[in-house]
Amino acid sequence: MNIERRLPRETAREYALRQLKENIISLQLEPGSMVSENEIAAQLGISRTPVREALIELSRVNIVEILPQKGSRIMLIDYAMVEESRFLRLVLEREVAKLLCTMEEIPDLSFLEENIRLQSFYIEHSNPEKLLELDNQFHALLFQLANKVQCYGWMIEGLTIHFDRVRAMSLNAIKNIKIVSDHQAIAEAIKQRDAELAGQLMENHLSRYKIDESAIREKYPTYFR
Repeated sequence: MNIERRLPRETAREYALRQLKENIISLQLEPGSMVSENEIAAQLGISRTPVREALIELSRVNIVEILPQKGSRIMLIDYAMVEESRFLRLVLEREVAKLLCTMEEIPDLSFLEENIRLQSFYIEHSNPEKLLELDNQFHALLFQLANKVQCYGWMIEGLTIHFDRVRAMSLNAIKNIKIVSDHQAIAEAIKQRDAELAGQLMENHLSRYKIDESAIREKYPTYFR
């Protein structure tokens, strides 16, 4: 596992949950692998109880399987769950993109544009981990600009971890990554206040995993149900 520092005022359970999610999405905890409460607790420097609580929470969204007396297993990827996760994101993110085009006050896209420039840098310097971080930041910025920060928090707390795992795999499996051009097009449509185009571009962007599925399965053949 990659371990990050505990945030100020972050409870032990919140810390364990955040670290588990990040390592599952980044594939540091591989699909099908077993995890130990004791080992994770030792790595994080906390007790077993918050780790157990975090694993139980992840089991509720079918990303972890708890095996009594044996430990817990990271679930193999189920494309039905990925699609359900994508659908949840699409419903919210398509509407957020359209909302930004119709707001009375034109949103300041400077942070969005800087984010895209950094994405281009990390495409050129082949850093999938940093690119995924910036991708997440791009989508979070859209919700922030639309004054829907709470909605973003609710979204990422739920099923979207299934979709995020595949997004991370795509960044490692696909040679001709379209993430930057997709984001540039979405930002330009918002700037032009073209709500229908912005919504359609967001739908296309969040549907790329279907196009990339064969390449992802070829690179990670043992990760799927």
